[in-house]
Amino acid sequence: MKEGPVEIQLRDGKMSGWLAQPNSAPKGAVIAIMEIWGVNDTMREHAREFAEQGYVCLVPDLFWRQEPGVELSDRDPADVEHAFDLYYGFDYDLGVRDMKDCEAWLKEFGGLDLSVGAVGYCLGGKLCYMMCCRTDIACAVAYYGTYIEHEIREAGNLHRPFLLHMAMKDRWVQREVNDLLVRRLSPNPLVSIHQYPEADHAFARHGGLTYRKVEADEAFALTLSFFDRHLAKVEAA
Repeated sequence: MKEGPVEIQLRDGKMSGWLAQPNSAPKGAVIAIMEIWGVNDTMREHAREFAEQGYVCLVPDLFWRQEPGVELSDRDPADVEHAFDLYYGFDYDLGVRDMKDCEAWLKEFGGLDLSVGAVGYCLGGKLCYMMCCRTDIACAVAYYGTYIEHEIREAGNLHRPFLLHMAMKDRWVQREVNDLLVRRLSPNPLVSIHQYPEADHAFARHGGLTYRKVEADEAFALTLSFFDRHLAKVEAA
């Protein structure tokens, strides 16, 4: 596996990111969309996981307009404050546009003409939902997407395969909100929803305060199966 920093030319600037590549011919490409903590060790680990399973994986720096290169942790109170300042100043519409540019960049990467999907965590999870409503991303996976309900009016436009992992003890996505999302999204045959009764928000965050290995492993296996079904073009070598 190869990995390292990259620079992506967007329509209105340059964004940095982290790219992990499999050693063999890739099955496809995945945009791994960060939480509010930046392109940190957790996101680099996610990129490695997908590369080890045969996917080129790009982690874009969503906060490049606000503070390029920020890396934060949920274990540092000062970082938590800073992360939420960045989060509430983030422009989701520009974020979707940036992810479309990242998709175009990945499609051209290495001349491989790869199909591109996305996986997002928290903030990134909501962006994955919005991409399935607004763009032609091949497919997308949301881990505990925060504030998807604020864009629920777009549910009728969801036209790409979408997998949602729900933490049922989520402090940031209340049970009533999860119930709403099930009611509004599950009738769509392109939507799959998996619930984790004992999991809190960020159960898949490596090294995080609420990490739960059993649920994280289950969700990762389901995510890989989803990508292999909707994204992969070649068999794993």
